[in-house]
Amino acid sequence: MTVVAVLGLGEAGSEFARDLRAAGAVVRGYDPVVPSEFSAEADAAEDADLVLSVNSSAAAVGALRAGLPKVSGVWADLNTASPGKKRELAAIAADAGIGFADVAIMAPVPGRGLRVPMLASGPAADAVSKLLGALGASVEVLPGEAGVAAERKLLRSVFFKGMSAAVVEALEAARAAGVEDWLRGVIVDELTRADESTVERLVTGSVKHARRRTDEMAAAAEMLGELGVAADVAAASRDQLARLSSGSSNATSVPRLGEELR
Repeated sequence: MTVVAVLGLGEAGSEFARDLRAAGAVVRGYDPVVPSEFSAEADAAEDADLVLSVNSSAAAVGALRAGLPKVSGVWADLNTASPGKKRELAAIAADAGIGFADVAIMAPVPGRGLRVPMLASGPAADAVSKLLGALGASVEVLPGEAGVAAERKLLRSVFFKGMSAAVVEALEAARAAGVEDWLRGVIVDELTRADESTVERLVTGSVKHARRRTDEMAAAAEMLGELGVAADVAAASRDQLARLSSGSSNATSVPRLGEELR
């Protein structure tokens, strides 16, 4: 039977532990704030075929160093961390002679559990994919060193979390202005009509009309101030457009394809 140590029993870790156990694995869970039969990371990791570190970026290095003395299997770091942090972890594992994989969780875990889409890179990516795949997980292996999977996840986060922040700020301002339902409809309509050409129109429109849009977003940020709403995204958009208009951004080299989105 496959023995899996799950380090970190928060929302994601606890669901992984549950699904791994249901799939027939022997699961050893450890979390410093959750009572268990294990007193430390190393105790849970001892003789495990696979160790899943599902803590946090801040705790990732400490968890690895604490678990290494008794690790004989492979170590998979599932924490959301920068590519540089993943490479640091891989180097620590390599110095100890332990197989390491950078694993990126690409969707919310609740409701999906072990079947959440994951990417893996690094020396032990294939081993982790096979071990978890045999237990019902879906882990796509990417070629390259540790950090490649984290890079993919965080690039997506820049887009998706950035868009989420813009929607939250816009609706908060619309609520203050008394037109939230109207703006919500506008947002739904724009997202529904998006297609393959949308990305090019967003980029080329921003580059072509950067100077005018800088003034537009400066006015938008000023309006949010008048409404008593923090203009975090509006101000950042203003500043980015100002850089585009000055030609100091790589985005200015993107070909102007398609009709700009005004």
